[in-house]
Amino acid sequence: MRIEEYCEVLLKDGRRACIVEILSEKDFLADVGNGPEDWDNVSVTIDDIDSVIRYNE
Repeated sequence: MRIEEYCEVLLKDGRRACIVEILSEKDFLADVGNGPEDWDNVSVTIDDIDSVIRYNE
């Protein structure tokens, strides 16, 4: 699976996230939430990601 900065992904727990930083091939920082007022910055691994919803264009 190809993960790029600022792509939108579906996590295996059902949440949608935006990848904000790529730490390594398997480790990322992502924002989850509905908007800036409730975003939470979380660490995710490639194993936490179900699929890519949309690549940054």
